[in-house]
Amino acid sequence: MLAGILTVVVIVCGIFGFKYMAARSALKENETVISDFTQRLSKQSYEELGHYFNKESMADANTSADAINERYQTIFSGIEANNISVKDVKVKINDSGQYEFSYSLAMTTSLGKLEDLTYFGTITDKLIDWKPGLLLPGMTGRDKISVSVQKGIRGEITDKDGNGLAINKDFQELGVVPEELGEGDEKTGHIEEIASTYDISADTIEKAIEQSWVQPSYFVPLKVLSDEEAKKELPEAARTQAVNQRYYPLGEAAAHLIGYVGQVTAEDLEGDDELTSESVIGKSGLEASYEKNLRAQDGGTIAITDKDGNQKEVLQQIEKKDGQTIQLTIDSKAQQIAYDELDGAAGSSVVMNPTDGSLMVLTSSPSFDPNLMTNGISQEDYDKYNNDPLLPFTNRFTNRYTPGSTFKTMTAAIGLDAGTINPSDVLTIDGLKWQKDSSWGNYMVTRVSDVSEVDLEKAMIYSDNIYMAQETLKMGQETFIKGLEKFIFGEKLELPFSMTPAQISNDGTLDSEILLADTGYGQGQLLISPIQQATTYTVFAQEGKLVYPKLEADAETKTKESVISKEAANRISDDLKEVVSNPNGTAHELASLNLSLAAKTGTAEIKEKQDETGQENSFLLAYNPDNKNYLMVTMLENRKEGQTATNHSVDLLKYLNQIK
Repeated sequence: MLAGILTVVVIVCGIFGFKYMAARSALKENETVISDFTQRLSKQSYEELGHYFNKESMADANTSADAINERYQTIFSGIEANNISVKDVKVKINDSGQYEFSYSLAMTTSLGKLEDLTYFGTITDKLIDWKPGLLLPGMTGRDKISVSVQKGIRGEITDKDGNGLAINKDFQELGVVPEELGEGDEKTGHIEEIASTYDISADTIEKAIEQSWVQPSYFVPLKVLSDEEAKKELPEAARTQAVNQRYYPLGEAAAHLIGYVGQVTAEDLEGDDELTSESVIGKSGLEASYEKNLRAQDGGTIAITDKDGNQKEVLQQIEKKDGQTIQLTIDSKAQQIAYDELDGAAGSSVVMNPTDGSLMVLTSSPSFDPNLMTNGISQEDYDKYNNDPLLPFTNRFTNRYTPGSTFKTMTAAIGLDAGTINPSDVLTIDGLKWQKDSSWGNYMVTRVSDVSEVDLEKAMIYSDNIYMAQETLKMGQETFIKGLEKFIFGEKLELPFSMTPAQISNDGTLDSEILLADTGYGQGQLLISPIQQATTYTVFAQEGKLVYPKLEADAETKTKESVISKEAANRISDDLKEVVSNPNGTAHELASLNLSLAAKTGTAEIKEKQDETGQENSFLLAYNPDNKNYLMVTMLENRKEGQTATNHSVDLLKYLNQIK
């Protein structure tokens, strides 16, 4: 009897165990179905979704796998779905033995991030039961998706007077409608006519109309036309449409400063939920630095409507937000004059108001056309820039250079305050070469003018390296470095672009006599950018106070008091007036301008060995010692014979001295 009962129990348990195992297996299989389906959805493989639905449910809805695929493609493309992610995927058996599933979807649309879309459905025979709500939650029957977008306007960048430096402008965009091109020879003829008229390759046009999204009746954009191109007679098969796009009125003259915008990349989209695949963002310069301020947020609504267009449910609603307009301290006219005067030479000009730190000019030459970059630069044009030995993409107003003799102003000021330089003392120097003693081996300090009796004023007028080397050695490393550290060496300036801090030397010390002497007249291992130079030299226009640079018109002025004494600053400033007015002064050619000027020239030699010929970078520091309304640093990199920063600054100085 007991054995019989045990047998029945074993059989019953076996039956239940088998059913349990079968149920677990079926659950796993259904979980795999939903997992596979949502993975393909997240990868936007819409053409693969239809075969996950069972035929009976599709037949009941009078649809097909292909039709479902097309609806997914149409709806998700229509809302510009990207970055689709799936979470909380669950499958369970309900009380009726039916398999139910749920999952949540998040994505970015044309309006930004759309989260927490929760889907529910059922599975029959390991296939999903079709219903419209699996497209977007809330959809039924013949519902549609309505997308209305209000375009946000990107903020503009202006100069100090409100003149545009980066603006939004209406252009004509050239394009074609494929079905209007015809076939065979007719098509070839139309394409060749468009290509030759607008300097586009026929291959470029062919590739444009072969893109996967193109339909015969669609407008396919080819290029944004320049004002001159827009005046040309439109070929028969070409079409245009209005497009609002970024424009840079100063073009090359402000390209390194302002930068340009461009279409987002896959890398841009990662980690930035505000962007969509259609977004245009800052790629370089201030367009990139101020991206968060300038960026607009498109507004609008994504809603489910019935077949008659009546709104049923709002899935996403965003208020339009225009970008912020940013006003700079830049003077557009001065910027253009400075760029034109560099005349394609490798160099830069920086102009700063030493009273409040306003940066009036920041230009680098040679340059590139930012409007070409924004409109879609051709590979040929890009290669011209990229292969140019003068490196037009290089930003020279932030690059660091050895400053040469303009730096003697700082050495002299530190020596005056330390008491190691007496401006009345005269050094007797014979010849054009000097060394402290034989321990220097073959190394000699050289100068240009053979003047035997040299005081501080003459050292500035003639730009005497030997005088400065001797005075720096007398000062000593400790005193000299202590004086230099009052300036901005090692400091990161609060400006919206990347720039390595200025350095005294590679390791911060001057423990070699030769290095100490060389540094005193602006050589050695000194590295300082034109912006950093202009900042440093404000002490001479501001009686010893250093004024930090600022680029935004509403930014507060920051200063560092008593970097050098008032007496030292005024003494150096008086000597720099003599550099212009004295017939022997290295900047005397500026005297013919009849302007109030204090100036210092400089030449930094970059070479491997002392007696060889190497690259020479030319500098000019100039400011108005009376009005003190500007301070300029111009630099020429690897100057040619007869070319100096001074003779590339005349027009700019004339303009700056007209400013009140």
